[in-house]
Amino acid sequence: MARAQGARAQMALAYETVYGTPPLSGFTKMPFASTSLGSEQPLLNSELLGYGRDPLAPIKDAVTADGDVMVPIDAEAFGFWLKAAFGEPTTSGVGPYTHEFRSGGWTLPSMSIETGMPEVPRFAMYSGCVLDQLSWQVQRSGLLTATARLVAQGETIATTTSAGTPAELALKRFGHFNGAISRDGSALGNVVSAEITYANNLDRIETIRSDGKIDGADPSIAALTGRIEVRFADSTLVTQAINGDPCEISFAYVLPSGDSFTFTVHAVYLPRPRIEISGPQGVQATFDWQAAKAASPARMCTATLINDIEAY
Repeated sequence: MARAQGARAQMALAYETVYGTPPLSGFTKMPFASTSLGSEQPLLNSELLGYGRDPLAPIKDAVTADGDVMVPIDAEAFGFWLKAAFGEPTTSGVGPYTHEFRSGGWTLPSMSIETGMPEVPRFAMYSGCVLDQLSWQVQRSGLLTATARLVAQGETIATTTSAGTPAELALKRFGHFNGAISRDGSALGNVVSAEITYANNLDRIETIRSDGKIDGADPSIAALTGRIEVRFADSTLVTQAINGDPCEISFAYVLPSGDSFTFTVHAVYLPRPRIEISGPQGVQATFDWQAAKAASPARMCTATLINDIEAY
């Protein structure tokens, strides 16, 4: 008897024309490291009395479909998650192409995502997937991955795939070694680590339906937050925090092939940190920053992906 193994797991993704309706074609094979995307339905204990000490049968509660997908930050496949986070990009160029994803859009695309375990076989199609949060860490070493948090409408289980033969992308993965951080156009030194979290703060439309599914997931006020940990070598960031002035911070990754990913936060506000001396080692300061809409350009952030993909 075959047993399911993560090494043989598959994931395919396609954008939906109608929310909650998986397309018949157009799926793309997606690289991923792990996923908790799934559907669950808890049981409610019976509260009735007078039937003895043994409880009566439980009642089914509402169905919830959501979860996280850990994906590599690469030059091609990561564009699908950026489109899910920000909406349609502005694309220019004739190859390589420059895709500019801008925050502040009112409409987010929905996706159908199928995860398959062919040895069981079990193919789970999650329709109506909308991206709630996208986050990653910047550090000196290790694997560069991002976590996409999704809210789905429902799950459909089948023994055969509904994604057909998905298109495959070239895996051009960025690494921490390819990264750089700049502040107002100049290199920002002494950075030990950083965290970035973009949230759409989805509002689940939990109406009463016979199938137990939600009617949708609408984006509300977005949030862009993070953390920067630096070696305390100068007072540049502390002075900015005390003055309350914003700055522009960019996180950039460039491959030798010319493919690149740049995430620019146009107005970063820093809190005044506590500077602690915890021992003989170097002194570090941590800034839990927040972003807001900038004056120019009139948006909070821009994600720019340069690759050979003509359109997303």
